Amino acid sequence: MKVVHLLPALEQGGVETVVCDLNRALVAAGCESVVISRGGRLVERIERDGGRHIALDLKSKNPLTYFMRALRLRKVMRAERPDLVCAHSRVPAWLFVWANRALRLPWITYAHGANSVSRYSAVMTRGDLVITPSRFLADFLKANYGTLEERLRVIPNAVDTVRFDPDRLDAAFIAEKRREWGIAPGDHVYMVIGRITPVKGLEALIRDFAAGRYPPDGAKLVIVGGADRDHQPFLERLQALAASLCPTESTADDGNRRQSAAIIFAGQQSKIPECLAIADEVISANTTKPESFGLSVIEAYAMNRPVRARRFGGVAEVMAAVEAVGAPSLRDAVLSLYGIDKFTERTLAAYREVARRASQSARTSHETS
Repeated sequence: MKVVHLLPALEQGGVETVVCDLNRALVAAGCESVVISRGGRLVERIERDGGRHIALDLKSKNPLTYFMRALRLRKVMRAERPDLVCAHSRVPAWLFVWANRALRLPWITYAHGANSVSRYSAVMTRGDLVITPSRFLADFLKANYGTLEERLRVIPNAVDTVRFDPDRLDAAFIAEKRREWGIAPGDHVYMVIGRITPVKGLEALIRDFAAGRYPPDGAKLVIVGGADRDHQPFLERLQALAASLCPTESTADDGNRRQSAAIIFAGQQSKIPECLAIADEVISANTTKPESFGLSVIEAYAMNRPVRARRFGGVAEVMAAVEAVGAPSLRDAVLSLYGIDKFTERTLAAYREVARRASQSARTSHETS
């Protein structure tokens, strides 16, 4: 089977991580995997794992270039002749809707989030099959778009338990980051990991942290993740807020003076497992818009790190499932629930189902004609 995945870019974030996991799983299963996006730092990971990347702007929302880019996508599809196409975001899905008019390729939409209810967002329910990572999101699509249960498949995301392994870490990287972030032995470290956007609840978290609602005194808050160009002003406002509420201070360290801040903006990091190893607790700060799944939660659990989060949406499902297992450790629970093998098995079953339907439909059409 040859599968093409469409997404805006490959920089950072949960959707990008899921596509990287799908790419690796498909290649390991003997499939051909092609990823089309505007590109980014994760392209290297796609290609290292055996997939191919094709650079095409599937991110821009400029309506003036819509048909030109859709035409380019159609040309790529004609050249690639995939058995199945998977759209992971709204702009790529709309581009594919037009590009596919003459091709009639089978396709799957991956609904990764509970986006605002609109005709624009409804495109994520138009695939031959709709995959969601949680029951919460499947019910959201049913309630708001009338999506039939028979067209929905709930496939929880996986965690790379080889990469997220407490026994396979880069100790030099950890030591370097502890120095860079000013973390001394005995410091209690809270950590947030993810793309910097307003819906992540970071402003409220910074205010709560500065007000002493995250003990003990002297704790550190490390925010790992970057902002795309549209959210750079928001990131700068967060940094200014943190500087005004928790100004940089001098502290003693083995007789030497050094500078440290209580709130550290760490930016994008290539080694998330090592970052998690530095944390004492991981925070999912969103309290307004429910996460569809909570990939950062299972990554923290895989590293045996406790998580603080509001229990709603997909995060509530994950936390309840992990607790219900009753495993000796958080990592053991994650291995039993969210391993890559189970994820691959469910995914391939869904892909074969759509490919089989398309083949039967084509055969029926041919016989009728």
